[in-house]
Amino acid sequence: MLYPFFVQAAVSPGRQCTFRRAVVIHLCLLGGGAWAITQQPPAEAAPLLGHLLLVAGIVEGAALLGWRLTQLPRSSALEFLFASPLRPANVFLAEALVGLARLGLVTLAGLPVLALLSAVGYLEPLDLVPLLVMPFTWGALAGLGLTVWAYEPAGVRRTGERVALGLVVAYLVVGVLAGEHLRGWIALLPDGAGRALLSAFAALHRYNPFAVLADWLAGGSGLYWERALGLEVAAAAVAGLLLARAALRMQGHYHDRHYRPAVGRSGAARPRVGDRPLAWWAVKRVTEYSGRINFWLAGGFGVLYALYTLAGPHWPPWLGRQVFVTCDRAGGIPALAAALVVLAAVPAAFQYGLWDSSAQDRCRRLELLLLTRLGPRDYWDAAAAAAWRRGRGYFGVAALLWLAAVLAGKVAVLPALAALAAGVLLWAMYFALGFRAFTRGQQANGLGMALTLGLPLAAFACFQAGWPRLAALAPPGGVYGAAAGLAAPDWLPGALLAGGVALAVARHALARCDGELRRWYEQHHGRKVVT
Repeated sequence: MLYPFFVQAAVSPGRQCTFRRAVVIHLCLLGGGAWAITQQPPAEAAPLLGHLLLVAGIVEGAALLGWRLTQLPRSSALEFLFASPLRPANVFLAEALVGLARLGLVTLAGLPVLALLSAVGYLEPLDLVPLLVMPFTWGALAGLGLTVWAYEPAGVRRTGERVALGLVVAYLVVGVLAGEHLRGWIALLPDGAGRALLSAFAALHRYNPFAVLADWLAGGSGLYWERALGLEVAAAAVAGLLLARAALRMQGHYHDRHYRPAVGRSGAARPRVGDRPLAWWAVKRVTEYSGRINFWLAGGFGVLYALYTLAGPHWPPWLGRQVFVTCDRAGGIPALAAALVVLAAVPAAFQYGLWDSSAQDRCRRLELLLLTRLGPRDYWDAAAAAAWRRGRGYFGVAALLWLAAVLAGKVAVLPALAALAAGVLLWAMYFALGFRAFTRGQQANGLGMALTLGLPLAAFACFQAGWPRLAALAPPGGVYGAAAGLAAPDWLPGALLAGGVALAVARHALARCDGELRRWYEQHHGRKVVT
């Protein structure tokens, strides 16, 4: 049964292209990380590379595994497989195994670079085991977790969001506000509850993948292999449970999407469509999975950091400050605000999924849209409204941090305004590039990864190497450099370049939008598209 699924993935032009791009991006990130650690002290080099690979593995798992599995039930063609002798759970398991195999091959593509780092002395030979296994495991966990979250009924997702909000609040209170004074806070609780809470927090602090990998790479495999093995076994068990749950929910999720009408039970008045129906539809589409949990976490920490910055020496001594001190050493508000601006621009760069999940769905949608009087500006407004709806919260927290830095006297008014302007230009450039990819029918996963991961990492590496002018040429580096106090001749060229690219690409995309959409439809309508 598995053979046809693997053959389909191997011969599909679209999936081949996505796989090749993922391998190239993975090697570029690994190469940049390998170069960056050569500029660091030996004690810090290996953990830095481990964190980079772990983040890359999580993102790759979400893209290669989670995206495919979450989009699969959107296609009505899946009904033919459900009507075949194949059981729905087996169909899901086969697709999941294909995704896991592709993720494993992308992870193994970095083995020659890691072996070279081991040969020159930056890594121990045994360090290659966690650097390959842990990114794969947690990437698979991320992809399957996203799939299960998408497959669950709306009521379950709402309950899950409430639980996640409680966990975020607990983390912000325990891990940030209490911080190093946690023992003093726990002393106020009953003895049993205090010990249980302290043990749970200590276990969370020690047994997360980033801490385990950093300890292994910094202290040696002989001291931490048991902890790493236990964590990997637990992660594999959770991944197995997620795999089983998603396999059982696949057919139900398909029925929810195609046969069971959505019923509003709240009794609240539905928002008006207005005179821009395409923009209304695009905003409604992206709010189905709005990503509020990530925003609560980033926004909550940003608000606390802004309060800490405003309080300065008046910050209460019974509140923790070590987390904020670490952030100050890592770049402070300029670095955190720049990261939030990049997060705000992620929906602007990845626009293909906003409109369509596959080439077949795109053909069916364009078959209707191209018969209307909708013009390029309508598509532009719809994409902008949806992207801004998803990213505006992160941009608002970044603006709050810049305001707090100005009021606290850590950043002057003009540099803060310059960083704000650079952030707007970054968002505009990412959106223009993403919109052009949409009009040309390109999924642009490689472009989005390069914009949201590649450019920030390149800017970071250049700053670490002592090349601030080169780093500021990348839009994320320009946002950071403007608020960090770089002179205008250093950061201004990057901001002007971003603005120029945004203006040129926007004019080109709007001028050719209708023609390229129609050309893509003519080339693909009626053609057998293998995805």
